[in-house]
Amino acid sequence: MNRVANHWKDYECIDAGNGEKLERWGNIILRRPDPAVIWPSETDADWQHAHAHYHRSKSGGGHWEYKKQFKDSWTITYKNLRFKVSPTGFKHTGLFPEQAANWDFMMDRIANEQREIRVLNLFAYSGGATMACAAAGAGEVVHVDASKGMVAWAKENMILSHLEDRKIRFIVDDVLKFVAREKRRGRTYHAIIMDPPSYGRGPNGEVWKIEEQLYPLIQACLEILDDDPLFFLVNSYTTGFPPTALENLLHATIGKKYVNGVIDAGEIGLPITKSKTVLPCGIYGRWVKEE
Repeated sequence: MNRVANHWKDYECIDAGNGEKLERWGNIILRRPDPAVIWPSETDADWQHAHAHYHRSKSGGGHWEYKKQFKDSWTITYKNLRFKVSPTGFKHTGLFPEQAANWDFMMDRIANEQREIRVLNLFAYSGGATMACAAAGAGEVVHVDASKGMVAWAKENMILSHLEDRKIRFIVDDVLKFVAREKRRGRTYHAIIMDPPSYGRGPNGEVWKIEEQLYPLIQACLEILDDDPLFFLVNSYTTGFPPTALENLLHATIGKKYVNGVIDAGEIGLPITKSKTVLPCGIYGRWVKEE
């Protein structure tokens, strides 16, 4: 099943074509490359209105070409959440707007539970899912990421969203090591979220490769999943990793242990205003407790 983040007001994918996407973040328009955009687009005035344009380098990386002056960072709103946006040297802005499709799901499930829900967010980045779960009423959200800078960014988003009074724990750590420690402590969670990279390094140089370590990580997470879990969500941007493979992995792990749930997987995407089509933005797979 495909899910589209179509409830944004402060974000818009204006157009996409020729390997690029044109986006509005509040009142700032950015032009960025996107490898999924393999179709053409007619050049028109919309593309010339970009405040900044990210150019990839043939040797790797890239740089921003600034065409108009604007602040280094600004905030955008999604429902009752607020996030800091800032163009980074590696193309990203600190927020993946397509994840709103997952935030809506999490917020709905947590808000409708008549019990206190503990949530674990792994590879949590700048905390979009963390803030969504906290705002929905989760009793505790534990936010784990190996990057000190991204954890600091997530704390800023907590303040922007006025969630300082919620129980959010921010942890800078390697996710596998953290999950192992939580098992030794006897701690459990009703919901686990993860957005693993294709490749990465932990704070002490630990190497992560999704094809080698996603299965062991999910298995480890089952050891700290509550006996009556609410949901288990995996998101991925890894090229060549189809949703069916993720669905099969969930059937082989959480589906065997918890038979009172439904597993589904698919793409997440963003509506493209000009063409009325959808920009594919990665995949998701999830186990959800049957209602």
